[in-house]
Amino acid sequence: MALKDWIFLSFLVMKCFVVLKVEGMVQEKEDATIPVTTLSPPEGNTTFLGGTTWCVARAGAPQFDLQNALDWACGLGMADCRPIQAGGPCFEPNTLLSHASFAFNNYYQQNGNSDIACNFGGTAMLTKNNPRLRT
Repeated sequence: MALKDWIFLSFLVMKCFVVLKVEGMVQEKEDATIPVTTLSPPEGNTTFLGGTTWCVARAGAPQFDLQNALDWACGLGMADCRPIQAGGPCFEPNTLLSHASFAFNNYYQQNGNSDIACNFGGTAMLTKNNPRLRT
């Protein structure tokens, strides 16, 4: 999720104050929280019909953008990044691309395998090829 999207969503959940003019008097009224419409993602891993998909980091993505997206996925995105920490079972290969792919896919799987859950500011892409089965 891009920073501008995060700021926009944060703004939507903020409470608003409305100034009402009643018979020449100005009074403030606190409105209820603005509702945020969320769409339910499709059940299961159905982005490509008839197959499983994974969300991986784009090989040509700028390193700075990949690092920011990885930091977001492991932080505010709440992906489980413990396996890619030093000494973890998925730490090797110790590359930004590999760690970002792990975090992106973890977030994607936790968020209904919907296309929108695999964007990360354009640094990710969907694939039908299992990244664990590299040759």
